Amino acid sequence: MKTKSLKLLALTFFASGIWDTIAAIQYLFVIGIGRQIDNPPIDPFFAVFLGSFFICFAYLQFLSAFNIKRYAFNVGCLIIGRVFYVTQLYAFMIFKPDFPSTFWFTGIIDGLFTLLYVVFAIRGGLGMRELFLPQKIVVLR
Repeated sequence: MKTKSLKLLALTFFASGIWDTIAAIQYLFVIGIGRQIDNPPIDPFFAVFLGSFFICFAYLQFLSAFNIKRYAFNVGCLIIGRVFYVTQLYAFMIFKPDFPSTFWFTGIIDGLFTLLYVVFAIRGGLGMRELFLPQKIVVLR
């Protein structure tokens, strides 16, 4: 029985780790410490706090990409997180007066990564159970 390839999913997951690393650098040094971007206003502490989360997400994606079948649950977690982020971002841009529209491109990129996760996971033979429920690992002694 030939198994389907998950290489495209792994490459996409790695690429999204690069995207989150860029976001981490922005939040840490441009929005948080450097204060070069302040619209919408955010306290430097929260910007650095968000940057640290982006570093965690990037690390998770980089390492998971090397064994994507085993860590498919991490893909599912980021699907949920990115859908929530994109929905929240566009809701604020549409319904909150004076919310800057400068972040529209991040919604497009994160939405694209989410779509690619789903497409490449299904093409690679992963089911929703593998993406959203952790697999039980049996240890033989």
